[in-house]
Amino acid sequence: MTPTHTTQEGTDVMTDRRGVVAKRAENLSQDVPYVRGWARACRGAGALAMQLTALGLEPDFPGLAADVNVAGDGLVRLGAIRPEAAQLLAELIVSGLAKEMADHSEALAQEAREGRHNSSAA
Repeated sequence: MTPTHTTQEGTDVMTDRRGVVAKRAENLSQDVPYVRGWARACRGAGALAMQLTALGLEPDFPGLAADVNVAGDGLVRLGAIRPEAAQLLAELIVSGLAKEMADHSEALAQEAREGRHNSSAA
């Protein structure tokens, strides 16, 4: 999913294919709860930063920051990163998902074994 840049009334807008991400909140509106969205983004950015630091990858993501859009939705910005850093992040996500799926399969197999054991004991 490659973000596209368009211009609306002279303001740079970044959206994905479904238009999920609205333009950045540069001119704030009184009736939008920006702090809540920014706080969620700050927690997400902090959690990601902790994991990147634990993996020694913090220097590869110097632009990691919390932000908020005009609707008050929190955003985590990765900033400009090297292609190798993006590839490594993708590989880490895939390996994490594979591990999670393997763990889930093992848990299901364990439940099935316990179910067979309990039904044969009855």
